[in-house]
Amino acid sequence: MSSLRRAFPVLLAFPLAGAGGCGFFPVSGPTAYDIESGTSAVAPYHLVKLAPHVLDVLAAHEPKGLAGAFTDRRPPSNITFGIGDVVSVTIFEAAAGGLFIPLEAGVRPGNYVTIPDQIVDNNGNITVPFAGQIKAAGRTNVQIQNDIVDKIKNRAIEPQAVVSLSQQRTSLVSVVGTVNTPLRFAVPMSGAGDRVLDAITRAGGISGPGYATWVMLERGGKRATVPFENLVMDPKNNIYVQPGDRIYVYQEQQKFMAFGAAGGAATGQGQFAFDAWRINLAEAVAKAGGLADFQADPGAVFLYRLEPREVAQLLGGDMRKFAGPLVPVIFWVDFRDPGGYFLATRMQMRNDDIVFMANAKSFEAAKLLTFVNLVASTAVGVGAAVQTVPITEAAVHGRTLTGAVATGAVVTPP
Repeated sequence: MSSLRRAFPVLLAFPLAGAGGCGFFPVSGPTAYDIESGTSAVAPYHLVKLAPHVLDVLAAHEPKGLAGAFTDRRPPSNITFGIGDVVSVTIFEAAAGGLFIPLEAGVRPGNYVTIPDQIVDNNGNITVPFAGQIKAAGRTNVQIQNDIVDKIKNRAIEPQAVVSLSQQRTSLVSVVGTVNTPLRFAVPMSGAGDRVLDAITRAGGISGPGYATWVMLERGGKRATVPFENLVMDPKNNIYVQPGDRIYVYQEQQKFMAFGAAGGAATGQGQFAFDAWRINLAEAVAKAGGLADFQADPGAVFLYRLEPREVAQLLGGDMRKFAGPLVPVIFWVDFRDPGGYFLATRMQMRNDDIVFMANAKSFEAAKLLTFVNLVASTAVGVGAAVQTVPITEAAVHGRTLTGAVATGAVVTPP
């Protein structure tokens, strides 16, 4: 009977473990079975087994950065004047005695007159003697020159006009942030051919490591961000700057998170910096310490990521389950297959990706056996303690149970 009492807690442990499932034992995440089921009560997701055709789809739809956000590949058109620009106007005549050059001026080195610099007013105009108000804002210097000549050609002697920008206060590009010399510069000063990297160079270059630097371009109310080294490695993103562009350079390491059966120091779980402008999935797993030898299931390594809706659809996702432009996708790679490592080297990580390494089934079974052993040991200890209670009670009253136990006699307490 006492043996049954001692065995009862052990027998009870098995239905408790079975009924509680993963909730009964502490775990670091879902089981491989839970993920492979493809269902979630919280947020639907699309599960994709990593394969060569999947990598081809992802490579063809890599984030386009600046090139994808700003599709105009043309260099800046001719710079036009704007309100606030300072304009210089010089008028030439073919001979003295005309409208601007008096007869006695024949001894001068040239038959021209320079009008004092003036600012393009709030109405976008400048004023030229004998020509009146000339529209300047939104026009090129050639257009302004032709307008001046048309208005004075019947009064001056074969006039010609030269209009130049004395001080440019519009059509500027700003470069700020973690650069050595933040500045604003006029687009014409660059020869109207500067690209984003050229603009950053004018600002003295970046002040931190390239792999930890991001570049944000704001243009016409639209913003796009790209890693700095992507500008260097992918020329398509190094687009022309346009008047009014704002370039913001900032430092922020790209990072990913690793959970589950990682084999690094301590638990191997946590947040890890790329320390490079890009890394692949195999490198990410290695940074987290690899797979824990006695814990991880190498056939159940998962990468969590949000993919654009069109990409998820190309990967076979049922779009009826999802709303919004981004779809939760879990990529599944099998490292039991020797080829899985080659696939992982082609899978490029992105900022804020999550890598999860599931526990092996044998590890979960080991948890159960450890628990059962603990319960059994506890039950045996409790049973031994219960048997010693009569002996202890008799000792307290100054008696011994040795003879009574040996003969089977009943000892009546006083």
